[in-house]
Order: sequence, then structure tokens, then C-alpha cells
Amino acid sequence: MIVQESFLKRIRDFGLNSYEAKIWTALLSRGVSTAGELSDIAGVPRSRSYDILESLEKKGFVIMKIGKPIKYIALAPEEVVERVKKRISLQANEQTKTLDELRNSDVLKELNTLHSQGIDMINPAELTGVIKGRNQIYNHLNSMLKGASKSVVLMTSEDGLIRKQKALGKTLKKLKDKGVSVKFLAPLTNKSQEEVKELKKVSTVSNIKGHNGRFCIVDNKELLFMLVEDSKIHPSYDVAIWVNTPLFASTIGKIMDHCNLTV
Repeated sequence: MIVQESFLKRIRDFGLNSYEAKIWTALLSRGVSTAGELSDIAGVPRSRSYDILESLEKKGFVIMKIGKPIKYIALAPEEVVERVKKRISLQANEQTKTLDELRNSDVLKELNTLHSQGIDMINPAELTGVIKGRNQIYNHLNSMLKGASKSVVLMTSEDGLIRKQKALGKTLKKLKDKGVSVKFLAPLTNKSQEEVKELKKVSTVSNIKGHNGRFCIVDNKELLFMLVEDSKIHPSYDVAIWVNTPLFASTIGKIMDHCNLTV
């Protein structure tokens, strides 16, 4: 059985690896089959087929039929979706519960102590890092904002401003409540007027036409800057540099304060 690779990739959204996806689709095409038959149909090594089917059984995709030779029955995809949804929900609840317990545990306190002691021993020049992928960049950016106590300056593209309003809105609201000064700078058009309206509730927004650079300065100490223009790269290939550099960050901050900006 030949299954397009693009289709198999979508099947993996069910939480399956490549071999599991091939065996499951092969079984769906047969309804009931043995491990050997499925191995031949799917092009999966026979030595792996039993382990794969056992995994699919545990995940709720197939049922082992009673009798000899051992055969497997495919469950309806609609039923599988409900089972996968329930399993993911249970796992998420269990993990959330575990993390909540860790939050107030001695383990976390000891880990925080180790981290703070380690940071004290690091040369400031070594507090740098490369962050790859826009999701990871936004995670780090959100962490930086949460730690802000005085000021935040965010320069971005117009599309970046739209993304940040959606992704960081709750954090920005908390910064306003803490009294932290937040400033956005971006080249603006009517495209972003709704986002600008929302951002002005928690920050100042300035129009810097003709500039698409992207960076963030927190408390004139931490600097995060992106290396490429966001419109020219896929989000998964976006790259940022994080630096803990009070001298450089404060210098950039002062330069931005003296720029002639239109609101």
C-alpha cells in the first residue's frame, strides 16, 4: 500500500511516529489483519510490527482479536480522535498537577538557589544566548517581560506588533498594573489600527516609518534582538540573540529616547 508522505505527516498529528502511522493506515485499509500482513502492506520491518501494534493498542488505536493467529482490529477514526483527545487531556491535567506541586516544593527552592548562585559566579560577558524558532523567542521574551521592574522598549515590524499584542497582551497588562513603563515602536499603517488601539491601553505606541528592526530592552539591562527581517523568513527559522548587557542596553535605550518619533 502506497500512502503519500504528506498524508502520513498529518496522521502524526494523532501523536504517532512514522512506523505507527504506516501500520495504522494499513490496518484501516484492511479492517482486520495479522502483524505479518500489516508489515508487508506498510513496508515496516517485521521485527518491529508487534511492538508497534502493542503501542497502538495502548494508545487506543487498535484492538487485539482473540484467537490464533493473532489479529488486530482497527477502531473507527472518529472513536480514535475522542480517545486521543481524552488521553491528552488526562496527561495535561496530571502534568499540571505535578508542576503545581513542584511550585511550592523544597525541590524548586533548592533549584532556584542553585540557579542564583550559579548566575552570581558567571562573568557578565557570558550571559548571552541564541534562541531559535519564533515560539521559543516569544517564550523567552515573555519571561523577560515578567521580570521587568522599570521599563520595556519593544521595537518591531507591523506584523510583529500584531503578533505581540495577541501573544503578550496579558503580560503587558500586568506590567502596567506594576507601574512598568512600556514603549512600542513600529512602522504603522491602518492594518494594525485595532492592535494599536489595544496596546495604547497598556503602553505608548510610536510610529517609526521605514524601519523593520526587531529588539526588546528590559530595564536597560537585558537586550533581545532578532537577526533577520520577519517577512523574509519562516517562523521556525527565526533567530534571536539574548544578551545581559547593561552598558549596551542602556545606550540603545537612551538613543531611542532622543529619536524624533510620531505617535
